[in-house]
Amino acid sequence: MTREQYILATQQNNLPRAENAQLYPVGIYGWRKRCLYFFVLLLLVTMIVNLAMTIWILKVMNFTVDSPLVLQSDRNVTVNARNHMGQLTGQLTVGADAVEAQCKRFEVRGSEDGRVLFSADEDEITIGAEKLKVTGTEGAVFGHSVETPHIRAEPSQDLRLESPTRSLIMEAPRGVQVSAVAGDFKATCRKELHLQSTEGEIFLNADTIRLGNLPTGSFSTSSSSSSNSRQTVYELCVCPNGKLYLSPAGVGSTCQSSSNICLWS
Repeated sequence: MTREQYILATQQNNLPRAENAQLYPVGIYGWRKRCLYFFVLLLLVTMIVNLAMTIWILKVMNFTVDSPLVLQSDRNVTVNARNHMGQLTGQLTVGADAVEAQCKRFEVRGSEDGRVLFSADEDEITIGAEKLKVTGTEGAVFGHSVETPHIRAEPSQDLRLESPTRSLIMEAPRGVQVSAVAGDFKATCRKELHLQSTEGEIFLNADTIRLGNLPTGSFSTSSSSSSNSRQTVYELCVCPNGKLYLSPAGVGSTCQSSSNICLWS
């Protein structure tokens, strides 16, 4: 035994022992114990009822992990967005007649790359899809001008630009080019077809240039029918007003002798 252990043992032996010491039970007894059990039981019942209500709501509202979220209403379904001050910043309303969105800017983005497919604000509407397809029988109607660098028809389909009741105007400050790479180019009209160049020239470049339905001049009224039946070569003549006509070809120019057709124009 060490010195410290000996001192402690002697001190404990010298301490006076209390006589007739009273022992107090520790714990909850009586009505307090019954109240505690009651509150525990009430809490357990409340938890069971809450769990049952939660399961019932999930079942009624069809809230499942694999199914989409469905919001149903007898009238409208409205989703509002507000800022930190409580002010309305956006609203989406789904009604029986229309779907309305009120916001500063409306965007539709692609699911893969997040590219903007459609956006609209107060200034402009932007369509970012690779192709805009209008399948209506009447096509697309624009109240004002349309700006586009390229108009193209679908493969194996014709491109038609038509104005049923008014004029069709194509203008460009640096020129308008119309070309048919593998086909014909036709321009038809009911009245007059004007080709005008204010400062340059009109250039026709082809192996063969045909002018059909040109009037034919004659030397005299009596001999016109007999000469036209036997004539196979004609001379192209021009009236002072620019009208073209054919004159039966001869040894020399016959335009002067058959210029009576200029008097009819």
